[in-house]
Amino acid sequence: MIDYAAHFRTRNVITPQSEPIPGSAQVQNSAGGYVWAVDDWKRLDRFLVLGTEGGSYYASERILTRENAGAIERCLKADGRRTVDRIVEVSQAGRAPKNDPALFALAMCAGLGNDTTVRLALLALPQVARIGTHLFHFAQFVEGFRGWGRGLRSAIGRWYTEKTPDALAYQAIKYQGRDGWTHKDLLRLAHPNAPTPAHAALFRWLIAGRDGLGERTITRGPKAAPRPWVYGAVESDSLPPILAAFEEAQTADGNRLVQLIQEYSLPMEVVPTEKRTPQVYEALLPHAGLTWLFRNLGNLSKCGLLTRGAWDRIKVVTTRMTNAEELKRARVHPIQVLAALATYGGGHGIRGKGEWPVVPEVLDAADQAFYLAFGAVEPAGKRTVLGLDISGSMGMAQINGIPNLTARTASSAMAMLALKTEPRCTTIAFTDHPTEIDLSKYRRLDDVCKYTDSLPMGGTDCSLPMVWARNKKIEVDTFIVYTDSETWAGKVHPTQALQQYRREMGIPARLAVVGMCSNGFTIADPNDSGMMDCVGFDTAAPNVLAAFSRGDV
Repeated sequence: MIDYAAHFRTRNVITPQSEPIPGSAQVQNSAGGYVWAVDDWKRLDRFLVLGTEGGSYYASERILTRENAGAIERCLKADGRRTVDRIVEVSQAGRAPKNDPALFALAMCAGLGNDTTVRLALLALPQVARIGTHLFHFAQFVEGFRGWGRGLRSAIGRWYTEKTPDALAYQAIKYQGRDGWTHKDLLRLAHPNAPTPAHAALFRWLIAGRDGLGERTITRGPKAAPRPWVYGAVESDSLPPILAAFEEAQTADGNRLVQLIQEYSLPMEVVPTEKRTPQVYEALLPHAGLTWLFRNLGNLSKCGLLTRGAWDRIKVVTTRMTNAEELKRARVHPIQVLAALATYGGGHGIRGKGEWPVVPEVLDAADQAFYLAFGAVEPAGKRTVLGLDISGSMGMAQINGIPNLTARTASSAMAMLALKTEPRCTTIAFTDHPTEIDLSKYRRLDDVCKYTDSLPMGGTDCSLPMVWARNKKIEVDTFIVYTDSETWAGKVHPTQALQQYRREMGIPARLAVVGMCSNGFTIADPNDSGMMDCVGFDTAAPNVLAAFSRGDV
């Protein structure tokens, strides 16, 4: 007799991952296994936080970007206001390592949305494009979706007129140009009406320098009958003082340059490359942006400022790095800290150019800053198993295009946050077999990343955390799996493995899937309320995971 039920049934099903679960809405992932497709809103979140820079193991940067752009376009058609609000929310809260995906998505809204969506997107521009570089990126992106109509010109103009003259002057000298755009270009396109004499002087300075402050005559109008427009002189006294300091800094000698930096809090961008001496770096330490500080830890050590025994300078730097309020104000993302930790801890540049002595106190501060950048996390207090996907595809997918920072490495960093937060936590790594790994909340982050990166790669079977716990008879309330969901190698689907675990252990265990790549897949069954999909390295993720584990969501 043929056991037909062995080949097809709808209860207590065991199906290899190379086949879809009967009766499910599973789709084939890029590796050939079957998983669920995330909806467009979840894909929007993944794109805003993770971006597509560098692509993944299975999909190029171009393919991933086009797929995500399609999801954004569908979100726009479904609910433009919700799309714009989500972009603003993620960007404003600093939940993403880079702001470029939010700027790109906002540019799509401003170019492809209906009239209401376009208006909302342009009104939101100052909230998403907070600095000059953001504005230049937006200008580059938006040209791919629309022309420079009145609405767009007005929005760019408001970016300039709604800032105070002092704030705008700082933007002008720190972010002078990007992507082929300058402030001069945008002001000429936008033609904003200056709200104050100081704005008028600053606009003139940006377009024509100090020579533009005198009386000017410009011929405008139709070619057949052009008309001269005469603009009266603007007093240089109306210019914010920082601009005079900027101009002097271009030719000042070493001592005077240091004085200008200290007196006017000038940024490094105003200092000519050949004048960037150790004294200049030291003058910047108390006020330079935190993002700049993390990126330049190697340079600070290389020029002799951060060396063992330089206690005063070490204290200035480490105190700023571990100031939770300053980290929040500067929107320093944990990924930026992790990238800085990996680069600085290596003792040399990414391409091997330039070496520096590594100061343990600076490494410790960077380690602490990583956890502080997530903000306060309330523990769930549940029995938790963390499953780290260390397969080949995770080892090839970059996080936001950051060199040497893969989804594999980044997932171990996220797991460390859970280990430090949850009192009852066990960690395993898996490829097509499980590996019990030695992780402790007392290990430093850079050491953990190196350790997990050294583990051998293999195929992908995301059912293994549940299978391992069932075989070991380990009591678990919540499984958290960090993965790109490119699973294919298992004899049972992850959702089936979870159901088996629930039945045999008598525990209503939950499964949270932390998506570490901006693709369209998840191993979480959307029809099971005990499963959830969230975005990896979203700074909101740790508290969302804890709330899910407690049963609050």
